Amino acid sequence: MPQRIPYWHVDAFAAQPFGGNQAAVMVLDEWLPDDVLVQIGGENLFAETAFVVRDATGEADWELRWCTPTYEIALCGHATLASGHILLTRDAEGRTLERITFRTRKSGILEVVKAGDAYELALPAIHTAPGEYPEAVALLGAPPLEVWRNDSRYNIFLFENEAAIRALDPDIRGLGALGTDQFICTAPGNKTDIVSRVFVPGGGVDEDSVTGSAYAVLTPYWAKRLGRTSFTAHQASTRGGDLTLRLEGEKAWLGGPCVTVVEGSFYL
Repeated sequence: MPQRIPYWHVDAFAAQPFGGNQAAVMVLDEWLPDDVLVQIGGENLFAETAFVVRDATGEADWELRWCTPTYEIALCGHATLASGHILLTRDAEGRTLERITFRTRKSGILEVVKAGDAYELALPAIHTAPGEYPEAVALLGAPPLEVWRNDSRYNIFLFENEAAIRALDPDIRGLGALGTDQFICTAPGNKTDIVSRVFVPGGGVDEDSVTGSAYAVLTPYWAKRLGRTSFTAHQASTRGGDLTLRLEGEKAWLGGPCVTVVEGSFYL
């Protein structure tokens, strides 16, 4: 008999279907082999599939891992928000939960809390410093004002305004050849404080819809630039999505709603 795995398709950072970023959430009794998790991610073909297992260590409520269609990643924001949405609204004992925690392998303990009709997600703030990335700049389609990087795979390219962000037409294949880096293009927004687009072609996602982990990078960057710790953001992808952002110490808090689009079973 095939194994039946509970499955949800969630649009994260969206108040209604067809917006925000799609994620699959799958609740496992125990961990499947690593290669099977990646194969499931490839079958779902979302930017990320989130897998959760009850945490037996007492450190958190659940363990959490994420897979793109091609590999397992170290941090994903929108699929974590989607997981919180599902688990906070399906407590088996009928309890009203306001907070849930996840133990991850490379990003520590993550937290999702209810915030009215939406949710807030705490991610570790990721700091960057001025740098150079001429290989990427040559592929973006327009020269940025500044480049900020860190020792991981996150790269910020600052542009003058929202129009410049929306007009970008990067060489996606060329960016993909540079590896699994995130290419985060950002500027002051028109209706929100900031606007961004994020490209991760080396990770199987040419342009991401709403990239939670990118805002773990953008939150400390823009907090310093704006001179305040709370502001709003819009990701100008085809689907689009709006977020609230807040920096508290070394945590970046990302806020937004989620909507469940599909609930069913995945047979393995």
